[in-house]
Amino acid sequence: MGTPADVVVVGSGPNGLSAAVTCARAGLSVVVLEGQPTVGGGARTLDLGLADGVVHDVCSAVHPMAWASPFFHAFDLHARGVELLTPEVSFAHPLPDDRAGIAYRDLDRTVEELGVDGPAWRALVGPLTHRPADVVRVALGDKRSVPPGLLPRGGRTAARFGLGMLEQGARASSRRFRGDVAPALLAGVAAHAITPLPSMAAAGTSLLLTALGHSGLGWPIPRGGSGAIVEALVADLRAHGGLVVTGHQVRAGAQLPPARGYLFDTTPRALVEILGDRIPTRSRRALQRFRYGGGAAKVDLVLRGPVPWTVPEVALAGTVHVGGTRAQVAEAEAAVAAGRHATHPMVLLSDPAVVDATREVGGLRPLWTYAHVPHGSDVDVTEAVLAQIERFAPGFRDLVVAARCVPAARMAEHNPNLVGGDIAAGATTLRQMVARPTARWDPYAVGLEGTYLCSASTPPGPGVHGMAGWFAARHLLREVFDVREAPDLAP
Repeated sequence: MGTPADVVVVGSGPNGLSAAVTCARAGLSVVVLEGQPTVGGGARTLDLGLADGVVHDVCSAVHPMAWASPFFHAFDLHARGVELLTPEVSFAHPLPDDRAGIAYRDLDRTVEELGVDGPAWRALVGPLTHRPADVVRVALGDKRSVPPGLLPRGGRTAARFGLGMLEQGARASSRRFRGDVAPALLAGVAAHAITPLPSMAAAGTSLLLTALGHSGLGWPIPRGGSGAIVEALVADLRAHGGLVVTGHQVRAGAQLPPARGYLFDTTPRALVEILGDRIPTRSRRALQRFRYGGGAAKVDLVLRGPVPWTVPEVALAGTVHVGGTRAQVAEAEAAVAAGRHATHPMVLLSDPAVVDATREVGGLRPLWTYAHVPHGSDVDVTEAVLAQIERFAPGFRDLVVAARCVPAARMAEHNPNLVGGDIAAGATTLRQMVARPTARWDPYAVGLEGTYLCSASTPPGPGVHGMAGWFAARHLLREVFDVREAPDLAP
């Protein structure tokens, strides 16, 4: 393809599309190149052929970051017809002996249900819940500068967030809690980081997502699936003259059309493979040192009814963390980090039909699950996932109509950014929270003029928030096109 453009974006995940929209809104000609037959990267909704009319989210399914993201706030998903449906329960965590932790969107109700540990829960996450915008400014910033508007007003919230990370990351069992339900609830959220527990990185993930779970739209599910977010981005891009080309894999620099600026929604590894020695040696070596983390194997299911959880309130949740006690979650994550398959793996589950009736077709509904596994595992974990859910929902197997597993080793086949099944686009370590993907002051620049990395391997990291693309595009606009003001994104 030789079509010239002002800006070429490689990869059409949420970050690539947010970067493309930002540049197109600045009046530039933009071409997006996507190697897959469909756009969206980690936010696609597809018919996998498991049951007529039943569609599945192939990567992300639940979107607390979408409503919290400053990019999507400016873009205004609601005004573009994207309906984010809010479950009554943001997340749930079944436990042995017919018990469960229930994180309602309502903080007060959660505190009441936690009983003796309710006040401690409020003390830990309440201040963050009441000022979520301040937490978001810290967590979804570029990790190099003080976010605009944070100081002095939001400094206290930022300090609470940091102290909470220190406390939760420093020890396996917080002294705040007397029972085992609240620690398990936090551990389930921390496990999204796919890293040994406890750790600072996992604690930051847990506090951010828990705070969002009790504020705003909680942990919402887009009506119709995650693809609705992608459709809104693509529609706006095309309305401003942008071009999206699918089925165009870029493996070498010679396959790029001429342009003044390039934005790569790819892994550092792919960027180096494409541009090779065009990247200065020092920068190239730094990018090559970027570490990838533990893996996830995807198991998509079709059910003939809702999951029969032993604790009925779990069925109100759009997201369920299936891992048992805090100690059991930590044991499973430790096994993954050591390169072993856990006997009872940590399973993340989403049942979109809980809030979206359109996802149920002819009495059949999709069930979205991930199991944490060692990086690059080629094991089919369907049986392990079924067994783990059955522990807390007897009779679950009888409802399964169809199942499909994508082992961690094959996750990159439908999204090259998921190296070895690493859905976080890089190991979630304290160092790579800050120096991501390298220690450069500009984390999006790669040492080659007019070329920027904008994937989840850059700050602020994983999640459907579009922030990495927005940040990188604004760097490109300033440095290459002398556009100083951020383009208006409103409909």
